[in-house]
Amino acid sequence: MSSEAEERTEFNDIEDMGPVDYLVIEFPGNRMTGEGLPLLVDLVERGIIRVLDFAFVRKDEDGSVTAVEIRDFGDEVDLSVFEGASSGLLDQSDLDEAGTALEPGSSAGVLVYENTWAAPFARALRRGGAQLVAYGRIPVQALLASLETMEDPPG
Repeated sequence: MSSEAEERTEFNDIEDMGPVDYLVIEFPGNRMTGEGLPLLVDLVERGIIRVLDFAFVRKDEDGSVTAVEIRDFGDEVDLSVFEGASSGLLDQSDLDEAGTALEPGSSAGVLVYENTWAAPFARALRRGGAQLVAYGRIPVQALLASLETMEDPPG
């Protein structure tokens, strides 16, 4: 990994950081096309997010979960830009837990990232004594279902 990429995974002053999120992205049948990878790289290059950890797991047909090294993907998808992205936030228990969400015969990318776009806002709130007391995400499927319900009210 380049020295620039290594800098992405270091913590400077935690009080200056933006919110940190994680994603577990399943690839059914272990099929990864890499289609979203350029968009992820673009988010990093534009300073919108900072990748703290990027790891992969595979869930075998017998239900066992194993970590997969980025270099083990071969020529299928070039993930070398993220090789070695590890802040230490993810450990084996996190990867095992991510594996429980997978269907057997699938793999997943586990991504931990800082929302650097929100860091100035978060710093200002902290300076003012504010603290985050709740946080959540609304899945796209829930939004679609809600919109569908609004379009077709019960009759």
